[in-house]
Amino acid sequence: MKQFLIYTAKVLLITVLIAVLMDGLYTYVFLQSKNRGKIETVFNSKSQNYDVVILGSSRANNHFVSKMFEDKGLKTFNYGMSGGHLFEASLLLKLMIERKYSIKNVILEADLNLSNDHQAEGIAALFLPYIHNSQTIKQHFQSNENFNELYYIPFYRYIKYDGKIGFRETYKIVKREKTNALDNLGYYPLAKHKNGNMKNNIVNLNPLKHNKYYEEIKNICKEKKINFIAVMTPMCENVAGMNYFEKVKKAYPEIHNYENAVVENKYFSSCGHMTDTGARLFTATILKDFFNK
Repeated sequence: MKQFLIYTAKVLLITVLIAVLMDGLYTYVFLQSKNRGKIETVFNSKSQNYDVVILGSSRANNHFVSKMFEDKGLKTFNYGMSGGHLFEASLLLKLMIERKYSIKNVILEADLNLSNDHQAEGIAALFLPYIHNSQTIKQHFQSNENFNELYYIPFYRYIKYDGKIGFRETYKIVKREKTNALDNLGYYPLAKHKNGNMKNNIVNLNPLKHNKYYEEIKNICKEKKINFIAVMTPMCENVAGMNYFEKVKKAYPEIHNYENAVVENKYFSSCGHMTDTGARLFTATILKDFFNK
């Protein structure tokens, strides 16, 4: 029995040591990553100066044409993340502040995601390689139910989110494989598709009366004297429950409602995402309304 316990203890010790070693190795690799995605690019960057930073979900990523801002002399990057929620947008802005970015204007796409304050696991996981290297990230995740496992168990986060930050991603970083996430100054243009979903139902969607992460973004901008521009972006003609945007305006009167700025289906790739043509029409409207000098 004694020998069995000694053997078990040795196995456990070796397992823990291997987990610690692998955790350190993976983390080291992620700390070198600068060309695969928006999160690691910000984390591994030094101070930047921007006239305009764009935050939000795919409805930011696909709707704000960064080059059109640049053509107006405004240094701009679109940090919208497809699948992201306000949880991730808030944390990304916090990281920019931690990296001492100088930002004059933040444009936040704030509409559908105001209905929840959850994290988008697939996007939130991309912050986890750095959880031991940033108090900002640690504090942002501390309210999560599984925070202790993510923070204290070595290599656990890499196993749990293997599809996002596991071996394959680590290998691609080592191979210096690029993605298109940073192309077009962060803007991702969409084309018109025959089979695009041109119907949407948001009848049961309601904005939270107090969205924690929206308020965080607004308060950071106020504290850092950043001009905060929150907008609702367009949806196609065939949407049931468009009074959702009226509910948002009632709960958050400072948010500018542009859900009708572009409406014709020909300008949409799917009901919630405009084509490049539609995005350019929308961006021109935003530039005229907020940056017309």
